[in-house]
Amino acid sequence: MVITGFHSIEEKVRSQKKGTPAGFKIYFSKPGPRVKKILAAAKEAGITCEQADDAKLDQLVSGLDETLRDHRGIVMEMKDGEKKAANLVDFDSWVKTHSGDTDDAGNGESASKRCTVVILDSITDPHNVGAILRSCDQFGASLVVIPEHNSASDIAGNEVIGRTSAGASAWVPVSIVNNLVRATEQLKQAGFWIYGADAGGQNCRTIDFPSKSVLIMGSEGTGIASLLEKQCDTIVSIPTCGKIDSLNVSVAAGVLLYEISACK
Repeated sequence: MVITGFHSIEEKVRSQKKGTPAGFKIYFSKPGPRVKKILAAAKEAGITCEQADDAKLDQLVSGLDETLRDHRGIVMEMKDGEKKAANLVDFDSWVKTHSGDTDDAGNGESASKRCTVVILDSITDPHNVGAILRSCDQFGASLVVIPEHNSASDIAGNEVIGRTSAGASAWVPVSIVNNLVRATEQLKQAGFWIYGADAGGQNCRTIDFPSKSVLIMGSEGTGIASLLEKQCDTIVSIPTCGKIDSLNVSVAAGVLLYEISACK
């Protein structure tokens, strides 16, 4: 696996601890200010760095998508054995840790701090997944849940997700699950209120989102699956005034996450 982009490489380095396995290596050609900053952090993490010419870097990125080949003088390489993301968490254990009694508004001792879970239903475009992860990082989402199948779920191994997320894919806690309906049921039992994003729902500005909230984002083509939509307590919509019928799913997720984070 090869990673390009200053943000992606820097956040991947920052997410590693001292004694990182030898499978990580950074190649650089021109040690400018940003590259030097990354190299210093890599040295602290125990990641090997090697200076090389641009031809070597061009060769390393030759197999990437065209949009990712602009290495700007630095490339990070990881062997296949190191692809598991450090921020992947076990869903069942996470839910158990965040279970607790709540009142009718979703508040309680265990929910004194806002805890927002984002569920991505059949979002297959890695650009959208990356952009949503970036918003999750900025607005303090506690967990992102992604189905194992029919989605862009390779958080550690997908270069597009890493770059589009500006490195957030190395930090935001992510759980990969087999069944989203079952996962949503578990969250409801743990005291979370479930909100599905779709047109024709309640204006998001009129909702006082409880401290334990789940936001479900569906695919742009088919929306939220019917069985999953039945788990929702409320369908929420973003008021718009444009001439097209909807927002991009990643933009919509960012708007809704802001609204949730703004609730006291």
